[in-house]
Amino acid sequence: MTGESCDFYCGQILGGLLKVPVYCENEQVFAFHHTNPLWEQHVVLLPKRHVESLITLEEADNELLLELMRTARTIAADFMDRFGGCRVYTNLGEYQSSKHLHWHIGCGRQLRPY
Repeated sequence: MTGESCDFYCGQILGGLLKVPVYCENEQVFAFHHTNPLWEQHVVLLPKRHVESLITLEEADNELLLELMRTARTIAADFMDRFGGCRVYTNLGEYQSSKHLHWHIGCGRQLRPY
């Protein structure tokens, strides 16, 4: 299996096997409300095309990275307006449970340990 066919986000989320509450999407990115959130408000943002992580992005991925950042900014601004603050981050290496680039945007009370 390739990285694309076996990672959780390509196989389950983008493949449509696991239905999730959609926050927003366009041709390049998909954002959904986390189904097992760490915080009271928790959205996951990912590219629709398989990219392993932030550090595997290449020069040809600049437009995708800009779209991810535009969307993260929009979600973060929404959280700031509605809740007064938020966190935006991505994990790498051993901290990255699914090898598909994704950003967590969350706020509110922590609901479970990391």
